[in-house]
Amino acid sequence: MDFFRPPTSIYLQIADLVCERILLRAWKEGDRIPSVRDLAVELQVNPNTVMRAYAELQEKGIISNQRGVGYFVGPESRAKALAIKREEFFRAELPRMFKTLELLEVEWSELTRLRKAPETAAE
Repeated sequence: MDFFRPPTSIYLQIADLVCERILLRAWKEGDRIPSVRDLAVELQVNPNTVMRAYAELQEKGIISNQRGVGYFVGPESRAKALAIKREEFFRAELPRMFKTLELLEVEWSELTRLRKAPETAAE
């Protein structure tokens, strides 16, 4: 699977995938999510890697485990995932994006035009 990208740990990328599915509302509060084994098979990774991702998300209150039943999307998980992803974006991705915009001498007017009509951006 071409999903994983270095240098970020695979378990963190799996945690990101779970958060993404919650943010996209594919998985809603209270929904049962795939078992460790099922997600490991889907992503073609070791179940221990998925277990580590689930433990990370449990610690952040995004998912919960009901012993003997499975993992579920936790209360207010979308808001929690959104806050975490926004903080990561502002800390890591936005500065990199601003640097790239500056290096490529991209003007704000170009970005505005792209937002309004992406198909005409290359003109």
